[in-house]
Amino acid sequence: MSTAAPESHLRENPFELAKAQLQKVGEVFALDGNLIRVLSSCKKGVEVSIPVAMDDGSIEVYQGFRVTHNIARGPSKGGIRYHPDVTIDEVKALAMWMTWKCALMGLPFGGAKGGVVCNPKTLSSGELERMTRRYTSEIINDIGPERDIPAPDVGTDGRVMAWIFDTYSMNKGYSVLGVVTGKPLAVGGSLGREEATARGSLYCIQALSTKQGRRMSEYAIAIQGFGNVGANLARLLHTAGVKVVAVSDSTGGVYNAAGLDIPAALAHKGEHGTLTGLASAEAVTNEELIELPCDVFAPCALEQVVTEANADRVKAKVICEGANGPVTPAADAILEDRGILVLPDVLANAGGVVVSYFEWVQGLQEYFWHEDEVNAKLHDIVARAFEEAWHTRESIGMSLRMASYGLAVQRVAEATTTRGLYP
Repeated sequence: MSTAAPESHLRENPFELAKAQLQKVGEVFALDGNLIRVLSSCKKGVEVSIPVAMDDGSIEVYQGFRVTHNIARGPSKGGIRYHPDVTIDEVKALAMWMTWKCALMGLPFGGAKGGVVCNPKTLSSGELERMTRRYTSEIINDIGPERDIPAPDVGTDGRVMAWIFDTYSMNKGYSVLGVVTGKPLAVGGSLGREEATARGSLYCIQALSTKQGRRMSEYAIAIQGFGNVGANLARLLHTAGVKVVAVSDSTGGVYNAAGLDIPAALAHKGEHGTLTGLASAEAVTNEELIELPCDVFAPCALEQVVTEANADRVKAKVICEGANGPVTPAADAILEDRGILVLPDVLANAGGVVVSYFEWVQGLQEYFWHEDEVNAKLHDIVARAFEEAWHTRESIGMSLRMASYGLAVQRVAEATTTRGLYP
């Protein structure tokens, strides 16, 4: 019995959007059309069949993908997501965005992405492990510490990375710490990795507050998504004295204009598996949350939540993209016309890949750093990238997204030109 993907949450083809973004960057920054054609294509992609013995004795056959977009600046790097809506074009788009993200952060990586069409919430631990190990075996010749390094993404976590690490290592005959990042600390993970994406978003918001001459405590922030990124961002902002007025998970959200009790929300989610019923908060849908009055809206869940259909109703003054591609290009144009600043995904959620890079380096050296050192190095890299993007935005007069993408694409283009065309 094979599993079919349900109707996708994606309203537009993400890979076509990613290519259109690249084309626009090429035009704005007057890049060679031949280079843009090269960068518009993914270097390699595999689609695999993943038969899994289920707990009830039946066999399910899942569909998996692994795509490498570019390796001009180094081995490819990117997460693996387990989600019912995963498509090959989504994975290609995410791989391309990872290339730009790594280049903007100055990391020696290209972009990659992987995915399995499944709902991990409906699988037992044993089923999830068997599926992960078979998926790893199917792509084992395409990954490796000097080739392509996976990491967690939507629907995956440190436990899944440990299974990938173990499966790869058992096939090699020795432990290969650098094959994946986002691993548990017990098997070569890095301190600070779990909250790294959220911490990178926090650093971007802090940098913005400096630019705007405002204290962090003056901001009211709404967060969509309460997984690894959203929940950690809510906690970090709350600790920094920021008023978090709304949070949500896949079932819906809660809102309090005076500010939510984030520790209580985290405890409620942990106990009940949902935010529904949180005390001193009113229920809101994910659609309503997008349109709440606030200073910063942080979409930290899936792609394409702010679209042409709702961009004119966004009341936030700033959007901080904790997720990949949550704002469509059509929505971008509307938001820009309305004077709403977007902190783009390649800048605002790059903290995860930065600390993944740190984990990879620590694994290769087999020498591990203190958490304060990890966070300080992360701050330096994110703050530098923010300043470079902000300076480009101000000096040329364009959106922060275009400035960020422009810097990134130019760096990859330069590496491509320098290396030359093989053969």
